[in-house]
Amino acid sequence: MGDPERRRRRLLLVSNSTLHGGGYLEHCQEQIEKFLGENVRRVLFVPYALHDQNAYAKMAREKFESLGYGLDSIHESLDPRDTVREAEAIFIGGGNTFRLLKKLYDNDLIQPIRKRVLEDGIPYIGSSAGTNVATISISTTNDMPIVYPPSFLALGLVPFNINPHYLDPDVNSTHMGETREKRILQYHEEPNTLPVLGLREGSLLLVEGDKATLQGKTGARLFVRGKTPTEHEPGTDFSFLLNEDPEKL
Repeated sequence: MGDPERRRRRLLLVSNSTLHGGGYLEHCQEQIEKFLGENVRRVLFVPYALHDQNAYAKMAREKFESLGYGLDSIHESLDPRDTVREAEAIFIGGGNTFRLLKKLYDNDLIQPIRKRVLEDGIPYIGSSAGTNVATISISTTNDMPIVYPPSFLALGLVPFNINPHYLDPDVNSTHMGETREKRILQYHEEPNTLPVLGLREGSLLLVEGDKATLQGKTGARLFVRGKTPTEHEPGTDFSFLLNEDPEKL
């Protein structure tokens, strides 16, 4: 992803909206404020991942207004594509990833969002499902396929996949089902599968052009097909993941 247009991208990809013990987006509000800065006045919110979009937009609006930003919700727009073209910044919230991606396809928003973020350089914030759809595909989401999007291919703002809410095995648990790590390794049993960054709750990835940095309170676990998973602490430079050729990782 070395093209000039991708050097303009600015992404804040958050694992989760709410961290235990805190309120909505509280754990990452400082990063959001720094990321959006003073030039952004209004944020376009995409609430498609939840069924009650009015309540979701109300919660997001209250939070962003408390940070000094206005918020418009795309579900209230008569022309979603035109609304994306006019947006100063985009925030896609969490919920069910399949529902979210289907709605993005239904409203023909994949290419307009890609253009605004990759070519025009407007800031993009994703949380949970909103982080999933920022990647190449939703193949490594934790969600149930309650609806069927026309494709698992997503926005492709970064050339790898992310697993938000990544969970480590509980050594005291008697649960015998697959761990999150085993599920990702099963994904990598298929040929030509992409690297997966397991973002624990409380972590986020900041992407600025060709640079990617792990931020937040917790670390991440990186899975690359054919290699042993590796642990990474906040502050890790993940810029190498922006290389489009997984064989070079």
